[in-house]
Amino acid sequence: MSNGNGRYSPGCLVLSFLLGGAMGAGLTMLLAPRSGSETREKIKDETLKVAEEAKERTEELLEKTRQMVEEKMSLITSAIEAGKEAMEAEKQRLVARLKKETEGQQAAEAEG
Repeated sequence: MSNGNGRYSPGCLVLSFLLGGAMGAGLTMLLAPRSGSETREKIKDETLKVAEEAKERTEELLEKTRQMVEEKMSLITSAIEAGKEAMEAEKQRLVARLKKETEGQQAAEAEG
């Protein structure tokens, strides 16, 4: 599938490659001069081979995706924690400033 900017996802490319290979292998076997049982056996073997390759590539892609998601989640978690810390520091700064201003107003009222 296109990702919106004219490029295709790696998974889509892998799937297209595998399907093209399977179709080419199937046509080659069907056009080869063999008996029906030999052709069926060869098609079965090639189908199993393509399915195994697809499974391996899918597992690789899944693992890469899982790693990428874990990395992004770690970054997001770190950013959230940094944001919480910055918010708490700013809160403490504002409370101290408000307290100082309140004390100043109270002193001015006491004098006046």
